[in-house]
Amino acid sequence: MNPKTCFAYTRVSTVKQGDGVSLEAQREAIGIFAQKNNLTITDWFEEKETAAKRGRPIFDTVVKSLQSGKAAGLIVHKIDRSARNFADWARIGDLVDNGIDVHFAHESLDLRSRGGRLTADIQAVIAADYVRNLREETIKGIEGRLKQGLFPFGAPIGYLNTGPGKAKTPDPMRAPFVRQAFELYASQQFSLRGLVCELEKRGLRNRHGKPVTKYGVENILKNRFYYGTIYLKRADRMYNGIHEPIVTKALFDRVQALKGDRHHKKQVVHNHRYRRLFSCALCNRRLYGEVQKGHVYMRCQTKGCPTTTIRQDRIEAKISSALLGLRLPKRDDENLKAQMRKRIEQRNEASDLKAIQLQLHQLDLREHQLTDALIERLIDKRTFQSRKDQIDNDRQDLEKNLKESGNIAKDQRTAERFLELIKSLYFTYQIADSAKKRRITEIMFSNRSISGKNLCLTPQNWCVQVDDTMGVLCGGPDRTTSRIKERVREALEVLDDDWNSRS
Repeated sequence: MNPKTCFAYTRVSTVKQGDGVSLEAQREAIGIFAQKNNLTITDWFEEKETAAKRGRPIFDTVVKSLQSGKAAGLIVHKIDRSARNFADWARIGDLVDNGIDVHFAHESLDLRSRGGRLTADIQAVIAADYVRNLREETIKGIEGRLKQGLFPFGAPIGYLNTGPGKAKTPDPMRAPFVRQAFELYASQQFSLRGLVCELEKRGLRNRHGKPVTKYGVENILKNRFYYGTIYLKRADRMYNGIHEPIVTKALFDRVQALKGDRHHKKQVVHNHRYRRLFSCALCNRRLYGEVQKGHVYMRCQTKGCPTTTIRQDRIEAKISSALLGLRLPKRDDENLKAQMRKRIEQRNEASDLKAIQLQLHQLDLREHQLTDALIERLIDKRTFQSRKDQIDNDRQDLEKNLKESGNIAKDQRTAERFLELIKSLYFTYQIADSAKKRRITEIMFSNRSISGKNLCLTPQNWCVQVDDTMGVLCGGPDRTTSRIKERVREALEVLDDDWNSRS
């Protein structure tokens, strides 16, 4: 082996850096160094990989080739181009100890001498410390962004990146599909595999233009980012995001409950519209649909049960009739609108604000007590973080209520939309798609049972008691305020698309 033959190794940390001039500058410096010292470069090795961690494939190949005697030496531009961790730097030292010459084009160091080796070791330590400091500063910057409510990583499907220091924005092309994924799964008409096929039919594609896989849909359904919360799984921490949510927390929680329900059927063979939505009034079993002669029938599967079958079109006729009966006469509609405006004008906002502010103060006290318990080692760090996350979630809900409690215009719009819901629900049901018809039925009726061939539908209390509901929406006192508001908001969200299409 010619003692003047050498390998040349160049490296940048990322592929993006490889598109610049860094690699060319390294090659030029190494070439000048080899010519100046009468060295012959037999092979060039180029790598686009960070040296902060072990496991660079090209670097491993270079070391193994040198150990097998394929060249007498190695030329690298600088010490930090060869290694930024002590394990790889130790491998460089082993090469020198085995008689292989290692040259650095930028530094005139003789690694065979004690002084040169010491200088190189010091520079290697500085290079490793630089990586540690860079990592700490990067983590500090990421933590700062997260506390501001910003997501400093790539946007999940359904959102678009808008640049550093800016919140992600909903993707007008994919965000509707993400919302549909949650709504379809919450309807209990689709298993996960069935949902994947349905979303593919509707046109959902990933950023590469390919259909989203089962794993991708699973990630969508469990990602808290879609309802406005940033969750880091590795650190097990949550942050309040400032980006616009695509789904509500209520819908997200409903999907998680269905995913965690072991009794929830995971594979649906026949995806009938009202599957498992109605129950037998006699044996209380859920009814499944079956197709006979081109029609869908809901049948009780209990042997000997008097409940036989009822056709799906009869069910829809009964639902339409019940919704038609919930419409408000024009005079009542005008009276309610006048009451609504009066209640909003007379609402005592101070009492609501004071109650919420008191609850926020109590949360601050709980957080201080929790921190004291951690300092005094009464609880471990994992328990502390779990309870702190719960406090943060409660604070997020209260701050949202605090923001909404002073927004009279928003409350007025919600109340007006509620009246629109009551007025136009029958027509909305007629033009709705299959999944939305099912959801409307579920929201509007509490008792959905079949006895023999008779269908029983009981409207939800919040829908029947219009006066009480209007009082709640306009700020009036009611012990069921939270429940009624949640049901109304859920109904408004389900029907938003239909109203938007008509407006």
